Amino acid sequence: MTKGYLALVLHAHLPYVRHPENEYFLEEKWLYEAITETYIPLLWVFDKLAEDGIDYRVTFNLSPTLLSMFNDDLLRGRYVRHLEHLLELADKEVARTRYQPEFHGTAQLYRDLFTHAHYLFTEKYHWNLAEAFKRLQDAGRLEIITSGATHGYFPLLGLQREVINAQAAVGVDLYERCFGRRPSGFWLPECGYKPGDDRILKQHGVKYFLVENHGTLYASPRPKYGNYAPLYCPSGVAAFGRDRESSKQVWSAKEGYPGDFDYRDFYRDIGYDLDLSYIGPYLPDGHIRTHTGIKYYRITGDTDDKQPYVRSWALEKAATHAGNFMFNREKQIEWLSGIFDRKPLIVAPYDAELFGHWWFEGPQWLDFLIRKISCDQQNIEMITPGDYLRIYPHNQVATPCESSWGWKGYHEVWLNGANDWIWRHLHKAGDRMIELANSYPEAEGTQRRALNQAARELLLAQSSDWPFIMKTGTMVEYAKMRFQSHIANFTRIYEEIKGNRIDEGWLHWIENSNNIFPEVDYRVYCSSNVADLPGAVSPEAAAVG
Repeated sequence: MTKGYLALVLHAHLPYVRHPENEYFLEEKWLYEAITETYIPLLWVFDKLAEDGIDYRVTFNLSPTLLSMFNDDLLRGRYVRHLEHLLELADKEVARTRYQPEFHGTAQLYRDLFTHAHYLFTEKYHWNLAEAFKRLQDAGRLEIITSGATHGYFPLLGLQREVINAQAAVGVDLYERCFGRRPSGFWLPECGYKPGDDRILKQHGVKYFLVENHGTLYASPRPKYGNYAPLYCPSGVAAFGRDRESSKQVWSAKEGYPGDFDYRDFYRDIGYDLDLSYIGPYLPDGHIRTHTGIKYYRITGDTDDKQPYVRSWALEKAATHAGNFMFNREKQIEWLSGIFDRKPLIVAPYDAELFGHWWFEGPQWLDFLIRKISCDQQNIEMITPGDYLRIYPHNQVATPCESSWGWKGYHEVWLNGANDWIWRHLHKAGDRMIELANSYPEAEGTQRRALNQAARELLLAQSSDWPFIMKTGTMVEYAKMRFQSHIANFTRIYEEIKGNRIDEGWLHWIENSNNIFPEVDYRVYCSSNVADLPGAVSPEAAAVG
């Protein structure tokens, strides 16, 4: 008999990296690599599990920026071209390594993987990954949730409630257009929560969101069940806390599974190893050293002397680690079920890109885990947070504390000496966007187009990815360029609207360049949309004990 539940939550997100002005733009590779190494492999795992009759439930967040890129014809075409370029390189690698048995099998593996990805994307999924995910949700395998429109960091954007409302509203609207239903769950960007934000989620029909473990552990009043059952905020929206133990086993490269010496080394790539005369045609501008996705070495250890990757060893480790993860969750649930008067829930959220991109064997680990849980034990059942609320509609009422899943657990990653300068611009632009929405509620024609584009530019500037990149020190100039360009575009549109002198030619160009959320309505920023009043607990949200 089931003693408890496991909710695996995969958070898939990338910033909006569409650059029609350049035929080959380096940062677009972030999307192409993630599709090839993470999203398609995960879809294939989920599809195969369903075909084999394996019963499973997984929660999957597809961020609105990622969905927008999935649905963009320009990026779809460029992805196929990128994949065909990779296939050409993989064919060359199979020929180059034919007298190197330690590498030849791995070269064939990559050729097979890229060939399979090409078939799946073009033939099975018909260039439409959003529809592929939708079919899995409609079949009852996945519970897909949404997030803030451009993954804006709510706790620091929240000086204006209209801004938070717009992030939520646009994300929910795109979800409904893609999946034909309203989302039940919401991934707070960076798990960044500030008391009161749940009231805005409530306005959009959201039933639950996820927070870092201390967000619920330090709730007021203290949670009766710790992180192993949700809390109802005073608004009636449920908050699920992350389980630290299960997260650490997968997240940590040093203590967790991905750091095992038999797994593939992410950083050792032929884009850096091979002679430029050979690899150059497959690098940006023919000379910029970067990852190709073809890697021949295993982690080996804390050494530069890396040993060749052995796929069979890695898969054996993935199966062993899946069994270990399941065993640990069984013991965890056995202990918790002995002290609770309800079945405990372990919430295990991860960045989806960990599986396949950073941790090459991650999709196989997930496949092994789901099969083992389904077939090899009876204590754990895989469900989603939405499922748990249907099983246990009565939960303790409490207010989670301000928190995030960033370093140190609060806001330091997104507000520090490397990026603090951006926030005064975002807050000023937020004020101006609200002013425009309130001043021109019935705009038409060119003025309406300009107002909608102003909304797009502000949303793009608000992405939490830009301050995150500035903090981590990778691709900083790109992050600065993106932030400054969107703020500059917004400011120009604002001034042209206020001065009644809209440059329609430039507006047409910027609409085509930054075309995210084509159905956006600038009036989402109207102050009248934000009730923001203390919410009453819904009738079903009765407090426990």
